[in-house]
Amino acid sequence: MAEEINTPQIGPIIQRHRKSLGLTLEQLAALSGVSKSMLSQIERGQANPTFAVLWGLTRALKIEFSDLLAGKSVPHSSDETIEIVPATQTPEIRSGDGSSRLRILSPARLAGRIEWYEVEIAPLGMLDSGPHATGAFEHFTAHTDGFEITSGHVTRSLKAGETARYPADVPHRIRNVLNKPAKGLMILLYR
Repeated sequence: MAEEINTPQIGPIIQRHRKSLGLTLEQLAALSGVSKSMLSQIERGQANPTFAVLWGLTRALKIEFSDLLAGKSVPHSSDETIEIVPATQTPEIRSGDGSSRLRILSPARLAGRIEWYEVEIAPLGMLDSGPHATGAFEHFTAHTDGFEITSGHVTRSLKAGETARYPADVPHRIRNVLNKPAKGLMILLYR
């Protein structure tokens, strides 16, 4: 017997949030970059939106992506003081070669301003990044030994407990030089 999977009804949640903010479909389309016709289809449950479309909608509606996927339909009230994000709802990014994993710890509403990630790099692996927006800066704290940070043409080694701060608007990389996995915390600031 196949296991039944309960998926959240995203359309009605989007519609409730839109209406609670007093937005028309046209206004939400302008804020999110999603066409009015696509929004209408999503709200009626007639379209299966991509991750990029949902990301744009959650940012425009100022709701957490994890709340949308969990099926929460009520915006956070101002008296909520603690929000718990289950580990299973923490988004992950993996490098193309699979040697690096970033868990996105920051809320979606802060994307493009400040972002923080738990970083895990496989033995002798690396996270290679092109330049971010002008003025972007990274702070990387090593939780284990074995990291090597390169920003532009400068490379420095990093021990457990140390933090490297460096420009991220130039090519940069975080490399694990050891034969065991390495972990750290990265904060990306945009100016």
